[in-house]
Amino acid sequence: QVQLVESGGGLVQPGGSLRLSCAVSGFAFVSYSISWYRQAPGKERELVARISNRASSTRYADSVKGRFTISRDNAKNTVYLQMNSLRPEDTAVYYCGAKYRDYASEPDYWGQGTQVTVSS
Repeated sequence: QVQLVESGGGLVQPGGSLRLSCAVSGFAFVSYSISWYRQAPGKERELVARISNRASSTRYADSVKGRFTISRDNAKNTVYLQMNSLRPEDTAVYYCGAKYRDYASEPDYWGQGTQVTVSS
């Protein structure tokens, strides 16, 4: 059974930090690139960060460059998103997605999402 389970979301003050985790099971994790997406109310889903299957390359949205860091531990089948200097505009539901072919338009598998709220 394929599962991507996000955790680590919550309420944080502006300027604070959170680390999201995406724990994967049910498929060959090391063969998939993993991305973090987010969707705020009334807005389209946005690609936040992506990491290749062997962690040799990463990519970030301009809005999070220098503040967010994506990483993966292939021994633990887990991807992380370290989020620093959080802003109210980072408030959204964050999802992880797995792609076998990195050029695919949509992930093959999705997690259920975790809420991040940045507010004082």
